[in-house]
Amino acid sequence: MMDFAPLLLAEDGQPATTIEVIAPDAAEAWIAAQPPQGRAALAAQRFTGKPDSFATLAGEDGTWRAVTVVADPASPWALARLAEALPEGTYRTSGTALAAPELGWLLAQYRFTRYRKSDNHGPRVLLTADPTRTEEVVRVATATAKVRDLVNTGAADLGPAELEAEAAALASRHGAELRVTAGEELASSFPMIHAVGQAAVPSRAPRLIELEWGDPAHPRVAIVGKGVCFDTGGLDIKPSAGMRLMKKDMGGAAHALALADLVMAARLKLRLHLLIPAVENAIAGNAFRPGDVLATRKGVTVENTNTDAEGRLILGDALTRASEDAPELILDFATLTGAARVALGPDLPPLFTDDEPLASDLLAAGVAADDPLWRLPLWNGYDDMLKSDVADMVNAPDGGFAGAITAALFLRRFVPREIAWAHMDVFAWRPSAKPGRPKGGDAYGLRAAFAVLKARYG
Repeated sequence: MMDFAPLLLAEDGQPATTIEVIAPDAAEAWIAAQPPQGRAALAAQRFTGKPDSFATLAGEDGTWRAVTVVADPASPWALARLAEALPEGTYRTSGTALAAPELGWLLAQYRFTRYRKSDNHGPRVLLTADPTRTEEVVRVATATAKVRDLVNTGAADLGPAELEAEAAALASRHGAELRVTAGEELASSFPMIHAVGQAAVPSRAPRLIELEWGDPAHPRVAIVGKGVCFDTGGLDIKPSAGMRLMKKDMGGAAHALALADLVMAARLKLRLHLLIPAVENAIAGNAFRPGDVLATRKGVTVENTNTDAEGRLILGDALTRASEDAPELILDFATLTGAARVALGPDLPPLFTDDEPLASDLLAAGVAADDPLWRLPLWNGYDDMLKSDVADMVNAPDGGFAGAITAALFLRRFVPREIAWAHMDVFAWRPSAKPGRPKGGDAYGLRAAFAVLKARYG
């Protein structure tokens, strides 16, 4: 795991290269005010003052400075492109003030190096005039990098046992309690988790991972993350194109682990219950079948109409377990439906909740943190789509209409109405790079959720 702390230092007058920040409406005048050699150097770099462009200028004394036009001074990604492109060194900003560029500066230097050497060209250090927020920014960057690392890791190296090891490391670091129910133990207590994961080889046996931390007298909060470490689709097997990225189907678990780490590191005044149902949806002679009627921890029955709609099954048992201790809040993260991506694309996770204050808080926090969510309805009119002729419900309605909504409605049946609950259908993957956000695994809604928890329980 990359250590981000050395990349932010308190401003103390130390030598540093200047990054001159220019507002878009001032760029034209700024260019015109440069001496002829400066304008020539800018022209040679095709620097026209467009937002998010940058260039470098040499000084007569052998020093140099960078200049950049920042479209949004409040964005955490304002300096991310420079942090990727500038050479190793120490930098300070001047000119237009930036609200909080530190997170983007750190995450722009993230590299996933498990399987190849880093192409990073040395650390770029940013001097900050407000070191009071450095510790939390580093924690958030580290949590985001943890999500990226876990999602980027190939399924051969990250199965249910490895997710358990990640949770055990968290428990050890923060003095939390860890409980794991695994293998055949699940059959009677968490039957849907068992059904989905039973076809995996013994070394990748299914399990429910639970971590508890904090003062039992504090309000109880549960964080649940879908941990399908690889999804073949089961007997309703995915085509090769659909299976290609299914190492990321544990992205919800990665988010839950990262959020739990942030909560415990910040010592929030809550009783945390982290739950990760961890499975591999494999194919073998004992794989669960289309048409099977599954028992559940809640006591209702589910007709399995699609083995590739397995995430909601394991979450149903986990949400039932989370609800048994009457938390005042449950947050779940899951790479649940392709329908969510069709509706909103990869960057905008759907948020589902019936709790209006929770919805308002999460949406506002997403805007403030540049980590947006978009609310979709838990539309009661579609609840009939979950009807079954032989069981209490189906897991996947025929027809494919409103797939993200019906998946969320399925989950809602496992959470009592008196408990505030929010479900985030995250993609956990960035299909194309943006400054500070490389192609590959990424966190969505993590910073928004942490901001809400911090505001409520800080």
